[in-house]
Amino acid sequence: MKLNPYITKSLSRQVVSLMTGCIILFIAGTGILFFQLQSLHAEYIHHRQTIVEKQLLVEDILDQYHTVFLNSASKNVVNNEEVKEQAVQEETSIRKKMEQFKAIATSKEDRNMSNRLEAFSDYYFSEHLPSFRASPENMGGTQISAQISDFRSLIKSYLGNLTEKRDENVKDLTKEQSILQGVFVGFVLIFLVIFLFIIRSIIRNIGKPLADFSAAANEIAAGRDAVITVNESRKDELGVLSIAFKKMVSSVQEKEQELMAHNEELLAQQDELQAQQNELQVTLGIIRDNEQKLTRRNELINGISSTLNKNEVLKSIVFNMSKIISADRGMIALVHEDASSSFGISENGVKQFRNNIHSGLNYRLLKEKKPFTIKREQLDAEKGYHENTNYSYDLYLPVLSTFQEVDAIMVFSRYGTPFTDQEVEECETLAKQISTSLDKIKLYEQTEGNRRLNQDILNTIKEGIQLIDQDGKVVQVNQPFCDIYKAGSTPEQIIDLTWEKWSAEMSDQTEGDRFLRSLDEAIQHLEEANHEQRSFTFKKKETNQVIKVYFEALRYREEGFGTILVYRDITKEYEVDQMKSEFVSTVSHELRTPLASVLGFTELMLNKPLKPERQTKYLQTIYNEAKRLTALINDFLDVQKMESGKQIYEKKYVEILPLIQKVIEHLEINTEHHDIQLQIETSDLMILGDRIKIEQAFTNLLSNSIKYSPDGGRILVRVHTRNDMLSIDIEDEGLGIPKESLPHLFQKFYRVDNSDRRRIGGTGLGLAIVDEIIKSHGGQVTVVSQYGQGSTFTISLPRVTQKGMGSNHDGQSIKLSYEIMVIEDDINLAELLKYELMDSGFHVNYFNSGRKAFQELKKSPPDAIVLDILLEEGEMDGWGILRELKVSAGLKEIPVFISTALDEREKGLSLGAKDYLVKPYKPSQLSKVIMHTLLSNSKKGQILIPHSCNEDEQV
Repeated sequence: MKLNPYITKSLSRQVVSLMTGCIILFIAGTGILFFQLQSLHAEYIHHRQTIVEKQLLVEDILDQYHTVFLNSASKNVVNNEEVKEQAVQEETSIRKKMEQFKAIATSKEDRNMSNRLEAFSDYYFSEHLPSFRASPENMGGTQISAQISDFRSLIKSYLGNLTEKRDENVKDLTKEQSILQGVFVGFVLIFLVIFLFIIRSIIRNIGKPLADFSAAANEIAAGRDAVITVNESRKDELGVLSIAFKKMVSSVQEKEQELMAHNEELLAQQDELQAQQNELQVTLGIIRDNEQKLTRRNELINGISSTLNKNEVLKSIVFNMSKIISADRGMIALVHEDASSSFGISENGVKQFRNNIHSGLNYRLLKEKKPFTIKREQLDAEKGYHENTNYSYDLYLPVLSTFQEVDAIMVFSRYGTPFTDQEVEECETLAKQISTSLDKIKLYEQTEGNRRLNQDILNTIKEGIQLIDQDGKVVQVNQPFCDIYKAGSTPEQIIDLTWEKWSAEMSDQTEGDRFLRSLDEAIQHLEEANHEQRSFTFKKKETNQVIKVYFEALRYREEGFGTILVYRDITKEYEVDQMKSEFVSTVSHELRTPLASVLGFTELMLNKPLKPERQTKYLQTIYNEAKRLTALINDFLDVQKMESGKQIYEKKYVEILPLIQKVIEHLEINTEHHDIQLQIETSDLMILGDRIKIEQAFTNLLSNSIKYSPDGGRILVRVHTRNDMLSIDIEDEGLGIPKESLPHLFQKFYRVDNSDRRRIGGTGLGLAIVDEIIKSHGGQVTVVSQYGQGSTFTISLPRVTQKGMGSNHDGQSIKLSYEIMVIEDDINLAELLKYELMDSGFHVNYFNSGRKAFQELKKSPPDAIVLDILLEEGEMDGWGILRELKVSAGLKEIPVFISTALDEREKGLSLGAKDYLVKPYKPSQLSKVIMHTLLSNSKKGQILIPHSCNEDEQV
């Protein structure tokens, strides 16, 4: 009784109590059924184990009897004690198992079977087996066999009954399980019915009142009267809710009446607010229009002030101005410059406007300098799909400079709507701002132009220029300084660098700390009163450049504002100074040594009586030292001639093999420790060169190989061809050359700084002379060396292809099959030229008539033509032949050499002559010029124009 009021006061308690009862009922029923199922299963297991145990015992007894029967059936084992003993053991085991079987025998059949087993065991072990052992021959086998057979049948029958019982036990279990399953299903159905009943009760007691409340609420929301059907006597939440709901309904009705009164007041206020809103909408539209105008003006101002690029500014002006005045098309063009931008206008229209910028309406604008508008009928291209007559309004605006000159013209077109006076005034105001922007751009361009001019001027200076302010920050540099500072850098990358950054970068590139230390000292002493030139020198690590820095303080009105530093590359001067020092040291040694010998032996010969043999020896020594001095002086003179460009080369066709053999034979006499081998790998051994100079080059290289191979060894001279070059390799097994010395090897006075080489001696001029000689012959000298293992010097010279065989001035077996045509009216001079050219190996055809010569030219074109200008009167002169040759496709490539007394060299060369020789000249000069040109053409596939020589020059 105490629990019932507690539950009825709460809906949740009611639901929980009903659910709890359902759960308890379900758990109790399920537990009982589970207990019954477990009991049934345990009983089945127990019966089955008992039956199985009986079966096993009976089967074991039967098996042991089989063993006894088999052992006792043989007459041979009657007196066998082992078999007797085994029979006794079997008997004991059988009786023990029979006792076990008797203990578990529960049914009458089991007890009957136990008694039968005991009776058979007593008979067999107590009567039959002892009698059989006593007199086996008297024991009949038929009777015992029948008894044993009956015994076996009995056991098998029993075992069959046990099997049937086991099967019946399984069937009983299955049947009882089926019954329990049916009971469980019925229990579940009953539980579901009870559960549905409980749910129905919950819905009736809770759901229906809630639905009534919902319907009542909807009625109240719709403004209708609501009736609450919930029993107010209920003590739960629904009862409380029904009382509160009724109170709320009455309160709502009261409030509704009050709200109706307020609503009438609000309607009146709403009408008043609507009128105010309309006024605000109009004001807001005006404000938005002004805001849009301000936004467009700001865009215009930002566009013309955010950049100094003229084209971008013009583009921004025409675009934003078109938006501000709602123009359909627009354009701005500078009057004094070719710059413009447009909006909605084609390129042809822009060109047309630019071409007529000083005429038409533009002329009126330039004169009046005031804006104006015009009304015109739209063109067909402007109408689009409209067929009626429409009008377009054009606004012309001038952009005046500070000097009241028209700098730019703006034109805008608007379809259908004219420009108001207010809009024109606004545009005129904006034009002033545009004018300010264009003036700023003009000033910037002038400043930028001056800056670029100053920068270009600075960049043309060979020295590096750097301007820093009082704090050491970089203000201005030129490109040569950028190259010194860092390869590939530009002034823009270096300007504005701080003192710490650029000085540290420069210090990292120099040897030691001299740069930073000297720079600090220089800056500190800039305020001193003396005006001595301040400078210091440093050397870069990677490039080995030697830089000299000059610096000076900059002042304006006695106040310092920075420092200018000038960086001068003195690497060449530095190297020259070093070479001079090296030269003085080398020359003093190389000259004094042979002079000492000459003076010493001369003094001996003058002051002492000597035998003729000793006098001869001393004279030979003096002669050798004099030759050594002569060679040294000749080297100096050759270097001086080469540097001044006065070296003369007597170039002829030379076969290289005899020349090399001569050099080898000459040098082999003076060495006993070197094996000089000559290896020929080509048959093209002809070159065009100066025999003496080529021999000098080979002598220098081969003597170097001998001199710098103090331990002897093999020296291989290998002659071979590579492409169009004849190459001569001179390979030795000497000291070799360090890798760092290879780039400087052909510099004058350069010697490898090595004690072994210093001991050997030399001037350092030999390789420089060789390099200059070979380059003058169109070749090159290369070297490959490994320090300590020898060197290979290679001379490469242009090959000469032989076109015929004959003899030259040196008696060598060469003759060139070039055909030369000489056109000359002077018979004596013609004979002289003919013999000179024939002696040089050419085939010569002579003509004194220009017309006949030209006819022969068409039939059989020669390789070259020697042409006189003044021929016999009435004949074709030299100018006519030259013009005809150069317009003929088959003859224009023939080189023509003019030989005349007229000094009109420029005219001859302009008409296509290869060279112009003015009489008188040396005949050999002509043959050498022709030879050089023809060989150059055959070697390189192109026509070269050689320079004519003076009277005393040789080619």
